[in-house]
Amino acid sequence: MCYNTATPNDAELRRYLKELLIKDYHIENEFEERFNADGFARPFLPTVLSESQDSVKLSQWKLIPHWVKNEAEAKKYANTLNAEGETIFEKASYRNSILKRRGILWVKGFYEPHKVPGVKETENYFCYKDGGMIPIGIVYNPWTDQDTGEIKNTFSVITTKANAQFEVIHNEKKRMPLILEPKDFEQWFDARERGEVAELIKPWEGELSAHQVVRITAMRNVDTNYADIQKSIGKEWVFGEGLKDTTALL
Repeated sequence: MCYNTATPNDAELRRYLKELLIKDYHIENEFEERFNADGFARPFLPTVLSESQDSVKLSQWKLIPHWVKNEAEAKKYANTLNAEGETIFEKASYRNSILKRRGILWVKGFYEPHKVPGVKETENYFCYKDGGMIPIGIVYNPWTDQDTGEIKNTFSVITTKANAQFEVIHNEKKRMPLILEPKDFEQWFDARERGEVAELIKPWEGELSAHQVVRITAMRNVDTNYADIQKSIGKEWVFGEGLKDTTALL
């Protein structure tokens, strides 16, 4: 998940979590569905954090370390939208947080590019065909703006090496977001030993539905928060077979 994702509204997520985990979650803020949330805009997205595991909170995408003094510095700070799982225990931006501040970003889908030699990259939307939510592992830091006193939770999406599906589609960087299994949620939230955390930071073994969409990365200054942005442009990825033309089915 490079820098673009899609998230549910508050009512939809609450219903889904109750069905999946058989418990009610407190929704701290109402929020609308986002069909394309651009990480470079540093949006606030729905998360469940280790400090409050029964609540859904809006946290800001792009982790800001404690030494960043104010919003002006935060805007200029290095790109921390994603945190590589292989180096997360060593890098200064993450090493203090990864052992005690982890969470889950709940998304409906996300976008990844595909490179073809001599051709502009294409964009692809990944999701569950049944409409289920995808639990993405994050590391977060509660950051205080020293100019205003405002405190907000900021996070990075943790990434791993690509699995077999993502090696084919996200074929340049060969990365993927850390997708967690429900059976691992408790350990993800509560583990305090490096080994316990590290064993969960691995490529997911499942498979998502994926199809080509318009090139949203070429539309940074255009409103792309509408449902049709996720619509197939006539090509769907079939695992083991590659990209298939589905124009006749549209």
